[in-house]
Amino acid sequence: MNLQSTDFELFGVPARFAQDLGAIDARWKALQREAHPDRFAAQGPAAQRVAMQWSARINEAHRRLKDPMRRAAYLCELHGAPIDAERNTAMPPEFLMQQMALREALDEADDAASMEKIDQQSASLRRELLQKIERQIDTEADWPAAAQSVRALMFLDRLADEIDRKRSTIS
Repeated sequence: MNLQSTDFELFGVPARFAQDLGAIDARWKALQREAHPDRFAAQGPAAQRVAMQWSARINEAHRRLKDPMRRAAYLCELHGAPIDAERNTAMPPEFLMQQMALREALDEADDAASMEKIDQQSASLRRELLQKIERQIDTEADWPAAAQSVRALMFLDRLADEIDRKRSTIS
């Protein structure tokens, strides 16, 4: 194991978007057992510090590989297409119109049924976008397009958070 390995190398999985999440969890548990600082107690504080670094690195990689948005962003960055969401906010007009319509509907929603309808629409768009990202990354290797799709996914994830916040005030 090397601290400089990619998350995919560290976990021994292919560098692609589609992943077996069960295999990732199993490998995470095995890696954590190998790197647990308690295993290095007899070797002294320096060995335990290195084990803690490994443990943190393993946890970081696990979080990134498990989360579809973070995994896609990581793959894009590995292939020279950084997400750069803070500066690159350009989106196709139809996507922006769709987002505006969903946010207006959310602003107007005042009961559980209307909230559920918006949530279902948002979840459906997210599933479609994840399928698109998988195709862009795993089949087409179109990194700039995948990066733009990841930025769109970030919009949808923020919308989902807003839906959850508003739902908690209506219930």
